[in-house]
Amino acid sequence: MTRRTARRAAQRTGLRVGLRTGRLRTALTVFAAWSALAGAALAGAAPASGAPGFSRLAPGVRYTELDIPAAKGMAHAHVLSIDLGNPRVSVDLLHPGAVASRATVSRLTDAQGAVAGVNGDFFNISEAQHPGVEATGASVGPAVGYGHTFKAAVPDGQRFGPALPPGTSTEDVLGVGTDHRARLDSLALDGSVETTGTRLPLGGLNQYALPVGSVGAFTSDWGQVSRVRATCGTDTDRAEPCSTDTHEVTVRDGRVVSSADIPGSGTIASDTTVLVGREAGAQQLRKLSVGERVTVRHRLVAATSKVPYHFAIGGYPVMRGGRPLAGLDNATAAVRTAAGISDGGTRLLLLALDGAPEFRTGLTVAEVADAMKQLGSTDAFSLDGGGSTTLAARAPGSAAATVRNHPSGGAERPVPNGIGVFSRA
Repeated sequence: MTRRTARRAAQRTGLRVGLRTGRLRTALTVFAAWSALAGAALAGAAPASGAPGFSRLAPGVRYTELDIPAAKGMAHAHVLSIDLGNPRVSVDLLHPGAVASRATVSRLTDAQGAVAGVNGDFFNISEAQHPGVEATGASVGPAVGYGHTFKAAVPDGQRFGPALPPGTSTEDVLGVGTDHRARLDSLALDGSVETTGTRLPLGGLNQYALPVGSVGAFTSDWGQVSRVRATCGTDTDRAEPCSTDTHEVTVRDGRVVSSADIPGSGTIASDTTVLVGREAGAQQLRKLSVGERVTVRHRLVAATSKVPYHFAIGGYPVMRGGRPLAGLDNATAAVRTAAGISDGGTRLLLLALDGAPEFRTGLTVAEVADAMKQLGSTDAFSLDGGGSTTLAARAPGSAAATVRNHPSGGAERPVPNGIGVFSRA
């Protein structure tokens, strides 16, 4: 196949490989959109790091770059293709060791020994609406990593990020089950606080925002950050003032050991759970006495999958069953990160747009869904974007990952979590 023929074949998919530097790149055959290009030599843009172009990071893990024509200008995408059917390949949660903590994608990738990684969920990035209240840095949606539940979702009105598409919620996740298949689902919190003769529903788990009138649990996974933010805003408006009716109870080894009216901060021991209540929840917690027995139970319940999740991360769906969701924003273009599922859940695609000035107009959410469909995805999921969008990858033989895109803020932004790609090869 000649270079001209290959280029025309690529353009017929609506995506075209960048042709700015004259470097040759072997087109990936793992994406359905590029099947016509198998084995063709195409000129491609060098990675943002300036390292030589490559396609194979590890067995079952491939990387490439693409130009995507969009309504507001050309977007440049960095794409990972992960073969989950390969027993040596897996994806899992990149995390900095605490829910209320942040680190850069490249640092998380190296720290956890991943081959590559992208940024994850939207998060509590600022508290300008509540002066004096500490921003937690905690993510919006549920988070499951290595089979362990880290947190549940905040109320819809408390989220950070663009407006949710109709019919979606903060409980929506992209997950990979113990069957090694990726899928879209939603994870709801099911929990309780039980004392002698009393059972209270649990309204939150390691969340920066609790539902009005509820009780939330904070465990050692939370970290050291103040828990005051959990009592600010309402279920429909995160800018509403912080509650003036709050109470906190510390439970250690199943018994109440202390209480306070203002939520505190500091490390929570592994044998300890801190219960934070607001309004009606605070009133219930005030009834507990030091020494009283308390049992706290919590789990995340999947809406559709019967297979337990080994990994799950928040964001929002943009395509299901090969069809973009109705009502997707087709006006606001931005630098974005997204994930796609194909081949019955055995292949995961991770896309991060480049934030270099010439590409910063990015894509609309509707254009993201269309691009993921052209890449062969049947389901697609939007992750945090803008200055958070980052794709880091480790070249074969290299000891450290390098950032492959240009973050739009000029440097990597610390994020609360991400998706890590791992290989046992």
